[in-house]
Amino acid sequence: MNIRDAKEQIKNAIIAYFSKDEYGEYQIATEDQRPVFLMGPPGIGKTAIMQQIASELGVGLVSYSMTHHTRQSALGLPYITKKNYGGREYSVSEYTMSEIIASVYDMMEETGLREGILFLDEINCVSETLAPAMLQFLQYKIFGRHRVPDGWIVVTAGNPPEYNNSVREFDTVTWDRLKRIDIEPDYKIWKEYAIDRGVHPSISTYLDIKSNDFYRVETTVDGKSIVTARAWLNLSDMIRLYEQNGISVDEKMVGQYLQDKKVSKSFSNYYDLFSKYRSDYRIDDILSGKADDDVRKRAAAAKYDERLSLLGLILDRVGSDLRQNYYDGQILTGEREIFSRLRTSLDDPSASASVLLNEVISSKRNELDTGKRSNSLSDDRRRILHGIINNLESAVRALAQAGDPSGSEAFEIIREGFNSRRAAHMDHVKIISSELENMFIFAEEAFRDGQEMLIIVTELTKGFYSAHFISRHGCSKYFEHNKELLFYERQNEILREIEDIEL
Repeated sequence: MNIRDAKEQIKNAIIAYFSKDEYGEYQIATEDQRPVFLMGPPGIGKTAIMQQIASELGVGLVSYSMTHHTRQSALGLPYITKKNYGGREYSVSEYTMSEIIASVYDMMEETGLREGILFLDEINCVSETLAPAMLQFLQYKIFGRHRVPDGWIVVTAGNPPEYNNSVREFDTVTWDRLKRIDIEPDYKIWKEYAIDRGVHPSISTYLDIKSNDFYRVETTVDGKSIVTARAWLNLSDMIRLYEQNGISVDEKMVGQYLQDKKVSKSFSNYYDLFSKYRSDYRIDDILSGKADDDVRKRAAAAKYDERLSLLGLILDRVGSDLRQNYYDGQILTGEREIFSRLRTSLDDPSASASVLLNEVISSKRNELDTGKRSNSLSDDRRRILHGIINNLESAVRALAQAGDPSGSEAFEIIREGFNSRRAAHMDHVKIISSELENMFIFAEEAFRDGQEMLIIVTELTKGFYSAHFISRHGCSKYFEHNKELLFYERQNEILREIEDIEL
């Protein structure tokens, strides 16, 4: 199963576990809810999908790696207490609350979230002294004497034995109490996530050419070879920051992430070539419709890997604008809702617009802080909240400069700032629309009937931000070529059907 399907399976299971009857009781009691067990190689994205699920469902997330725990930290420390049985007092061993269970209660107290996910990674690599307690936990949701609170779903993960010498095999009784999901690396599925994540185009285009380099965890004569999905994401972030700060990306840095000499060297060489293409093709000229004939002729005569690199550069540049435009639009939507409520409140002559706005700012900051602490805040939502807060603070400053007026006068000042930001947003929409049109025109002239146009349309269709923009603002060239894509896909489908008949 790929990581996207695994995410869907886990999310569906959690939704089912959260289902309640007419009395408000969970339809499947906590102790009867089978923990989900993700079995898959390291660095494939198991932790990342748990953060996505928590964000999408609006629940808390507490994560632990069990390899870092001893029996004492997982179960709690023993102490002696007195109890009375049958009129006689006895000394009895008790345990302090497990650090893991206490973290769940801490999360509930700090965020107010009563439901969430307890994610325990590498549970089949625990120490020998902790193994029996781990098995008991999987069966009964108890560490020591303390039980996982109702409303908290247990999801666990582990690596197959070929990736970790410390793996302990579970017995049949334990497996029979788990909801097991096996995951395998899949570059095509990862790329769908990578497009919206803004993975550096040198990485996505390199892997389009050499998809076999996407995932390698093996032992060779030269030692261990480790290249994972996580490594590519981390490398992408670092390349962005190196470029931003004018630092050269070299093989030494690449090798710190891609721990395979051949893959590291191959990608480093490709990155150097990719950087040269970025300089030669002048992407800003292409998107502004100013590309000269020499650039078009070079693109038309280029080999496939060079064309792929060029498309990656163009789509990355447009993708960055599309992503920012989405954030700006969502920020404006959030502001509009706030200002609509504020307008009604300002009908009261004694109401202070600044006080009301500061109350909203405090609420948004609390949402931001709670989301961070609960690990349930998506990167998109985080950016949007920061944008709303910044714009509300700008409105408060504008009111202060005007002497902090009230009523309709205050609202006019607020509306003026909002309309200015909205106008800038719509200007950006026009710029992006022009960039999309120019991108298609360049591709038509340079590549004509090549597969490059199909790549462009497919990437725009799969990308969340591009699909959102086109659905709202349209793009005539996209719709024109999308018909061709649908025809091409149907043609391939018919050919496959013919082949099946012939077979």
